[in-house]
Amino acid sequence: MLDTIFFIIVGAAAFLCIIRLIKGPTASDRAVALDTASTVTTAVLVLLGLFFKRYVYLDVALVYAVLTFIGSVAIARFLERGI
Repeated sequence: MLDTIFFIIVGAAAFLCIIRLIKGPTASDRAVALDTASTVTTAVLVLLGLFFKRYVYLDVALVYAVLTFIGSVAIARFLERGI
């Protein structure tokens, strides 16, 4: 029961991130929405790992989090230069 509530909350967060990603008035808003959506995806991977008792999902979530951090830094540097 508690797992279902977690998935509903995370699904609502993902939906709100997608809305901000589409409607964001500036590129910075879209970048923050994309970073938040990546964090939500990492949370989904962790929840799936705990739900199915398959801990390989936790390893995938860790690698995904590191890669999205590198991507977020690259996007931030790109936006900072204004290219």
